[in-house]
Amino acid sequence: MTAHGATPTSSHPGPGHDLPGTRERATGSGAASARRAVLIGTAESVGLLSSQLALLADPPKAEAVVLVEPPAGAVCRTTEDLPRLCRDLRPDFAVVCLPRSSAAESRRVSAILAELNVPERRVPVLQDLLDAPPASTLSGPGAAVADARRLLGREPRPIDHGAVASVIEGKRVLVTGAGGSIGSEIARIVASYGPESLVLAERSENALFEIDRVIQRRFPGLARAAVLHDITDHDATLRLLAKHRPHAVFHAAAHKHVPLMEDHPAHAVTNNVFGTRSVADAALACGAERFVLISSDKAVNPTSVMGATKRLAEMYVQHIHRSADATRFSIVRFGNVLGSACSVVPIWSSQLAEGGPVTVTDHRMTRYFMSIHEAASLVIQSAAIPDPPGGRSAAPVFVLDMGEPVRILDLARRFVAASGFHPVVVPPVQGLTPLDPAIDLSTLPTMEIALTGVRPGEKLYEELAYDHEALIPSPFPGISVWSTPSQPVDIPNMLAELTAARNSQNRAAVIQTIRGLVPEMQPPIAARGGPLQGIDQADTCSDKVRHAAA
Repeated sequence: MTAHGATPTSSHPGPGHDLPGTRERATGSGAASARRAVLIGTAESVGLLSSQLALLADPPKAEAVVLVEPPAGAVCRTTEDLPRLCRDLRPDFAVVCLPRSSAAESRRVSAILAELNVPERRVPVLQDLLDAPPASTLSGPGAAVADARRLLGREPRPIDHGAVASVIEGKRVLVTGAGGSIGSEIARIVASYGPESLVLAERSENALFEIDRVIQRRFPGLARAAVLHDITDHDATLRLLAKHRPHAVFHAAAHKHVPLMEDHPAHAVTNNVFGTRSVADAALACGAERFVLISSDKAVNPTSVMGATKRLAEMYVQHIHRSADATRFSIVRFGNVLGSACSVVPIWSSQLAEGGPVTVTDHRMTRYFMSIHEAASLVIQSAAIPDPPGGRSAAPVFVLDMGEPVRILDLARRFVAASGFHPVVVPPVQGLTPLDPAIDLSTLPTMEIALTGVRPGEKLYEELAYDHEALIPSPFPGISVWSTPSQPVDIPNMLAELTAARNSQNRAAVIQTIRGLVPEMQPPIAARGGPLQGIDQADTCSDKVRHAAA
């Protein structure tokens, strides 16, 4: 099977091809029924793998089982035996069933099999399928969507389960934007830690239905409420929280797409700023113990409307934190999340399925990345970190450690290669990072990666903290705590200016007002490299709102 006419030049599927391809080869190509296979997996996954093989019309004969990370005392062959085993048995292929948590061993197994010229079939672990959010699927050479860990080239940050339990267990929890990529993952994790109840607030009917269905199936005994809700309705939000009285509020609802918000700045103001105000006000009024704002690295020295409105949301949370006695407000910043809705991986998956090309805006562009599960887990864990020294003068800002920034072009090339194609950058770029030597690109069909140019509002690189923010030691690896000096802001006038600009229905006026309220906002970069037309680039810092470091 190929995607839109692409024809592989090798008769052996490469890493990432799954069991359906095995069955097609067995039943449709006249292969002998007595094919021999080596099964590779953990002690937990191999038993299920044997059952899955039995469902095939012409199941292969399992000549041996290789256990990765075997339990103590088990009598078995390990990964160390794999080279000798394959040379002795000469299997037609190896069936690999490893969980995502074994990323390093998975790469090692793939390298060994490639060196021995043993075709590899991948079968997903059942629990990984249950834990994973819905994702695009492909056919043909791109059938396996590359694992986030393989793309990032690092292991996920460790999670302190005791800290997460201290925030969630026996508590009433509310998640806004519960149908989104981060919100739904937070909801799944929260549900697994035994909360008293879970409220899913989401304005997308389909997204709410899906996450509610997942929670109901996996946690049938959990008290939950799926609420179709618009956070920009201030009074309705107050009623929602007054009804459910959450101990912890995770505010993930937001508009996040940079180019769209450049075209619709009033919507960004309404959802990101006034929506945050609604939820924060309600959390304070209803006596919530914790409120966590999911922010973005794009809020630091923003160049986009989306980033600037997230910065304004941070400013409001900082303001309300100063007057909050019972509620502890905090902010979490992180960068891009691999696999989130409409992020690069699903977009590239769709482009591969359509026959290409895969698109990247600029070869110099870098971003911080982490997996959805890693980001959501660390967000919840951050809520357990105590306030920094100095009292409640400012809400703590937690920055998730995302490792080194990743060049988007390198990520795209790794993704395309892991999906079974030979990536070709157009126009050519010099000095590219070498790809995984275990992948023989000469045997793969080519796939173009087209450089399309920077879009309005985009940066070439992101920052995670301001220069005036001070780093404070954190008790948990993977989370940095930044202390933000108090910046007095006339919040009533800020909101009044935003309301007037939004009601003017004038795009330029809205952007002008945002830039006045966020003086560190840089002029946006247009698709062809110049400033956006129709927007005054002069500094328009508001006369009514003053930002002064304490």
